[in-house]
Amino acid sequence: MSKTTRKLLDFEIDRLTNSIQNAVTGDSFDTEVSSVTLAESRKQKPTDWVFDWKLELKDKTKQVYKLTIRNNPDVVQGLVSLEDRNDHIFMHLIESASFNKGKSKVYLGVPGNLVAFVCKLSKEKGYDGVVSFFAKTKLIEHYKQTLGAKILFGNQMLLDEAAATNLIFKYFKA
Repeated sequence: MSKTTRKLLDFEIDRLTNSIQNAVTGDSFDTEVSSVTLAESRKQKPTDWVFDWKLELKDKTKQVYKLTIRNNPDVVQGLVSLEDRNDHIFMHLIESASFNKGKSKVYLGVPGNLVAFVCKLSKEKGYDGVVSFFAKTKLIEHYKQTLGAKILFGNQMLLDEAAATNLIFKYFKA
């Protein structure tokens, strides 16, 4: 992959929770992660997202998943694009909905929840939970501290079995 097409992830882990939490009240809400179809993506407002998720969905090598609150599947809290590399899962993009970003975000824990899901998916596929991604340089230390990620080389990071297991146990009760 050429450097010009490589996407550097710049999501921030605001809090590792066992669900997502309302930023004001602290109330927790159970979540569900499910695949997204191109038809569903057309219903999303472009102003809710920085990335063009329709492009991700059109790429047949990638899968896109959405995070929603259980029993409220129409309000997407965050999205992740990933690729099965036959020995691990590679995260191409991850993004919280616009209302879950910045100081006035509605919910905490969206990115952590999505990363834990990707680790769980990797574990289910027999890859020991291993996940990799390219990080923006300024966030490498953040990912080391919050997720337990390690530098693979350059700005490519890796969540190994131990880090993945910690995230899976944090977010998934069973």
